[in-house]
Amino acid sequence: MKPHRSNDTNEMPAKDKHHEAVKKALIKDGWTITHDPYMIPLQDQGVTYVDIGAERLLAAIRETEKIAVEVKTFALLPSH
Repeated sequence: MKPHRSNDTNEMPAKDKHHEAVKKALIKDGWTITHDPYMIPLQDQGVTYVDIGAERLLAAIRETEKIAVEVKTFALLPSH
């Protein structure tokens, strides 16, 4: 699935029902939530949103690791 795109920077995507659980799991794993949602400007195409931006310090090499997380829920289809 593609991240939400908009030409209107005020339009925010709806949060998935598991959004807060994913966010809590990232924090528990040592990530710092930096953006919720993470807005990415697109050259001449408005913006796109990713659900969560996060980062954590890698102490061994003293660098910062960054991720963008898109949260989606899929309905289970009945088996035939």
